[in-house]
Amino acid sequence: MKEIKGTTAVCGLIGNPVEHTLSPLIHNTLSELTGEDLAYVPFLVENEAVGEAVRGAHALHIRGLNVTVPHKSAVIPYLCAIDPLAEKIGAVNTLVACEGGYKGYNTDMPGLYRALVSEGVALEGETVLILGAGGVGRAVAMMCAVNGASDVYLLNRTISKAKEVADEVNAAAGRDCVTAMALDGYRLLPKKKYIVIQATSVGMHPHVEDAVIKEKDFYEYVGVGVDLIFNPAETMFMKYAAGAGARTMNGLKMLLYQGILAYELWNGVEVTDEQAKAVYQRMKEAMGIHE
Repeated sequence: MKEIKGTTAVCGLIGNPVEHTLSPLIHNTLSELTGEDLAYVPFLVENEAVGEAVRGAHALHIRGLNVTVPHKSAVIPYLCAIDPLAEKIGAVNTLVACEGGYKGYNTDMPGLYRALVSEGVALEGETVLILGAGGVGRAVAMMCAVNGASDVYLLNRTISKAKEVADEVNAAAGRDCVTAMALDGYRLLPKKKYIVIQATSVGMHPHVEDAVIKEKDFYEYVGVGVDLIFNPAETMFMKYAAGAGARTMNGLKMLLYQGILAYELWNGVEVTDEQAKAVYQRMKEAMGIHE
């Protein structure tokens, strides 16, 4: 059992809900593996109390916080600085203590990029289809634009929403690479294999039988199918894609790497590949995933 001392640094998570988070497992395992004297705990924060939570955390000398739904944008007005990438994305998931408060970062999208790289998936020069134009879809589109994807198609039920997001991302990225489409717009694209990223909550536990697109012909366009959901470990989107011969991955590695990047920011350390693999193994065990 970890010894908590007067010198132990505290980090944590603010969100609502936080009961089922894997973040304490990630960060407390990392502190064990890297030898940092740090403890990580989740904090339930109601919507109207975000500002109080940030000010209170600073008063308590909490070294850093992760921020999860629904506070990733709401937290921004209470920061004393924001990283340029987080500002472009419009969402913050990591706070790092600085003079006068906290600086906000987004490690979700660099975490997704690192997860893709670890699976041998390159974005540079590739065409990417993104399902969903909500906050996550917007962030993924920005991540693709920043990392050199040639074309990004944002497929959404409401095309006006997708167009709004595409315009915002193109303006922030400084190039016109994101195009809005209706959900069935894939039929207008050349018939080839694409990187497809599922960025909605459809298919998440307990609604595990759902998929944003159920039409069989869509999955013939999927070369690599990435679902940002990690519970269940294999979503219907992934099952359909795998059935059509695609490689698939879920969001568990993104969760791993966004946590690692936050941990590195807080502690000024570099997590090794071996340590990352050890944490990932514990995450899979916690999820009941046995390979």
